[in-house]
Amino acid sequence: MATARAVDPAADPEWADRVAVHRGRRSARWETVEDADGTTTAEVVRRRTDVAVLVDDLATWVTGLLDDAGWARDAASVAAARSDLVGAVAARRGAPLVLVSAEVGLGVVPSTSSGRRFRDELGLLNGELAAVCDEVRLLVAGLPLALKVPTAPEH
Repeated sequence: MATARAVDPAADPEWADRVAVHRGRRSARWETVEDADGTTTAEVVRRRTDVAVLVDDLATWVTGLLDDAGWARDAASVAAARSDLVGAVAARRGAPLVLVSAEVGLGVVPSTSSGRRFRDELGLLNGELAAVCDEVRLLVAGLPLALKVPTAPEH
């Protein structure tokens, strides 16, 4: 599931180029669903339990939600989408699911309202997803650090 939204190349040529390069790197063996296709990320997580699903990435997903909500603080639509995704992840059974996200709480507090809003929303989403995921890893300097590991089944 590719979450970055394409834009009009005339409006933002750099972003349009980034999306094009990313699309070009995808393996032809992968089935790709894009946010622009009208299928929500939560729907993909719910429905595609027959195959491994990679959601790349949650930061651009949150950006799209905030764009849709006009960057309003505590937008009900953002909270509803977050709740829908967390519920879909919590209920998922079947093939593996990998969620890619940025960690936004390790640096300087953003100097703009929109930057703080983004940091808060993505941090809230990351925390809620970490609570329902079996495994959580943080990648630092190319090294994966285990933050949450699967527990062994009880006998």
